[in-house]
Amino acid sequence: MNPTVSIFKNPPDGGRGYHRDMRVRWALEEVGQPYTLRYLTFSEMRRLEYLKMQPFGQMPIYQEGDLILFESGAIVLHIAQRFAGLLPDEPNARSRSIMWMFAAVNTIEPCIASGSVGYLSQRLRQLDDALGGNEWLEGAQFGVGDLMMVSVLRPLKHSDILMESPGLQDYVQRGEERYAFQRALGNHATDRRTA
Repeated sequence: MNPTVSIFKNPPDGGRGYHRDMRVRWALEEVGQPYTLRYLTFSEMRRLEYLKMQPFGQMPIYQEGDLILFESGAIVLHIAQRFAGLLPDEPNARSRSIMWMFAAVNTIEPCIASGSVGYLSQRLRQLDDALGGNEWLEGAQFGVGDLMMVSVLRPLKHSDILMESPGLQDYVQRGEERYAFQRALGNHATDRRTA
């Protein structure tokens, strides 16, 4: 049975892929796992049957058989652990890849949400230093940490703060140029289902 991902029927971002469901769709595309999109309105997200699955009334929800998950980071980690392609086989590299996932949602994303420009600039400089001119956070291999980090950074791509860091700009662009990213973005825009 293919998983189902619940997403906004009329996304506030106009379908540009800035909502957290994009992370889940991108992960599924990266691992080549077919899935179905379930479009919901804001009023449907407030219904009791939805709140039983997602007590905070947010997107996305991931359903795979009798498994129901919410929180995009948890869903992406589940996908990465369940299907090959996003986590390295070598144990230390695997742990570091998961570490970068958490860094994206616990260190970088809160700085973006807080609007504290000085603190965010510092964190982006540190991230750029850690990237160190590599293609991806773990060197030459794209992984789940990159998927989450690029997802978190994307809303900044036209901002002055990210333009101060050409290395991170290029990093985000490389992520967006991936075939799986383009398919995930297109799935929402054109209502296609993967096969």
